[in-house]
Amino acid sequence: MARFDFIETPLPDLILVRRKVIEDQRGFLSRFFCADEFREAGMSKPVVQINHTQTRAKGAVRGLHFQYPPHAETKVVSCLHGEIFDVAVDLRRNSPTFLQWHGVLLSARNRQSLLIPEGFAHGFQTLSEDCELIYLHTAAYQPQAEGGLNVADTRLGIAWPLNITELSERDRNHKMSEQEFQGRAL
Repeated sequence: MARFDFIETPLPDLILVRRKVIEDQRGFLSRFFCADEFREAGMSKPVVQINHTQTRAKGAVRGLHFQYPPHAETKVVSCLHGEIFDVAVDLRRNSPTFLQWHGVLLSARNRQSLLIPEGFAHGFQTLSEDCELIYLHTAAYQPQAEGGLNVADTRLGIAWPLNITELSERDRNHKMSEQEFQGRAL
């Protein structure tokens, strides 16, 4: 019995994941991850790192982060507490959706995740205070392979739902995608 619904988004290979829930008077159970089912949805590499984050302020933005090959990663992003607007940007240079973005609401209540494949940048904005996220990664973090795009890049045109209240120095200093930005070959 499948424990997830994998839903295509407008960006090829970017998948919205809905966890199915079994509930009774005691509470609920939902499977958070199943390698077999995620492999069928396109996640071919194993999970090698799991990160847990907290962002305290409503309106804060983290991102837009990615890792350059050969350390490119697939991520599964889930919100365990609070509510976020989660965004993925297609950086695959030969993709028909190159530099297009897609955003979804992830929350503890809706039990959805975003399966973000290699070749995408990722970021999010908190829509409530004290948001906690968990990330499953198919590659370990490598500081020398880190990349990022500026969240205010007008070429991307991301429609953040709230005014940005907080942004790290690192994220504020990410470059804009100049006209000659060619994306990533995979």
